[in-house]
Amino acid sequence: MVRALRTAGLERVVLVTGDRADIAGTVGRVVGVDAVLADCTPADKLAVIREESVRAGTIMVGDGVNDAPALAAAGVGVALAARGATASSEAADVVLTVDRVDALADAVLIARRSKSIALQAVVVGMGLSAVAMVAAAAGLLPPAAGAVLQEGIDVLAIALALRAVLPGRLHTLALPDEDVALAQRLRADHDAVLPEVEQIRAVADGLSTEEADLAPAHRLLERLETTLVPHEREDERLLLPLVSRALGNPEATAALSRTHAEIDHQVARLRRLLGQLGPDSVQGEDVIELRRLLYGLYAVLRLHNAQEEEGAFSLVPSAGRDGRGPQSSG
Repeated sequence: MVRALRTAGLERVVLVTGDRADIAGTVGRVVGVDAVLADCTPADKLAVIREESVRAGTIMVGDGVNDAPALAAAGVGVALAARGATASSEAADVVLTVDRVDALADAVLIARRSKSIALQAVVVGMGLSAVAMVAAAAGLLPPAAGAVLQEGIDVLAIALALRAVLPGRLHTLALPDEDVALAQRLRADHDAVLPEVEQIRAVADGLSTEEADLAPAHRLLERLETTLVPHEREDERLLLPLVSRALGNPEATAALSRTHAEIDHQVARLRRLLGQLGPDSVQGEDVIELRRLLYGLYAVLRLHNAQEEEGAFSLVPSAGRDGRGPQSSG
């Protein structure tokens, strides 16, 4: 959403929240905002809106009662009504009825397109009317013909304005129903293997160079080879082509494909290392190497999962939540 807003021309994005500064700062860095203001009361949010409004026009997005004053003071207040408070919806100028903040980018595009079409209709209608009036004043247009011409100009202006109801360019991407269903199934599988990822770190933390017990590592390897690796290979075979089709660019999934290969490689290295370590031949340096390998695999998987959630699964609405059918955020 932040990238889409910048593409649409918004120059400054500020995160204003009542949460703690460390949490807000982390979220701000992840999503790429220009400034983070934390520990804010409703009065603080209102003051921020007034300060930002001095610099340029503002859009305030909020979903709680605490946001209502700032929503009312902003140039455009946008409320998230799916889970938001009634007070924020009543104070806002725009209400997003879906539980997806990325719909804001669509709202900006729709508003700009509607304004452009309205201006075109006004300019064409008033311009042609002015020409007709000049012609009538010069005696070139009889009254009856002028009345008929004006009706024609009105109909033309209305027809131009009605273009606003036709589908236009949106930030969201239209995916076929079968692609949405497939992506939702893969997302469910993705969520199901997340505990295995956290287990990698737990096993690494539990390794000791004094009394090396490799049984947890062997059990972990078995689970990785029976659940995680097949899931990543299925993502490579099914999810990445889906994302490439949606974005119209096969290079968009290159980084995800590379990390799939790295995960497969690291699990294979783990298999070889554990195969070389017998119960009576484990040395301290072997445990250190095993721990290093597990931490490395854990880091790769955490980064890969974050990339998948942003670059792939963010394209598809959560099943049964927003009722938008095959519409997805791009």
